[in-house]
Amino acid sequence: MAAETTASTQSTKSYDGFTEDEREAMKERAKELKAAKGRSARGKAADGEADLLAKVAEMTDEDRVLAEGIHALVKKVAPDLTAKTWYGMPAYARDGKVVFFFQSAAKFKARYATLGFNDAASLDDGDMWPTAFALTTLTPEVEARIEALIKRATA
Repeated sequence: MAAETTASTQSTKSYDGFTEDEREAMKERAKELKAAKGRSARGKAADGEADLLAKVAEMTDEDRVLAEGIHALVKKVAPDLTAKTWYGMPAYARDGKVVFFFQSAAKFKARYATLGFNDAASLDDGDMWPTAFALTTLTPEVEARIEALIKRATA
């Protein structure tokens, strides 16, 4: 009898191709879109920076330090970008399109955080170029590299 129960339980479970963390990120994105739609319906501008800072505040200490450092660099180097959340991650956009984002290590239980660039970033370099960078700590050298990437991505 126990074997029959186990077999029937296993047959009802299916794998949809997404991890639980990925499904949670999609739910966060749906909430972001719903909130933005609600704000615009009420005639209020979205306060993306407040949303971003709230997400950063929820991060682990290590990830929060990185996200705060990146946010400070963006404010310094590319203050014209719009801060927002994107799939529950801090992101920076131009004309509504996300240029780059910060993915905390804890978000997908990864060993390092990621600074990722979307196709709106001007990083094209021949037939192949990096679009994501592993990030473990912010040293002056790393900050300088991130500044250069932000400048290039927003050029």
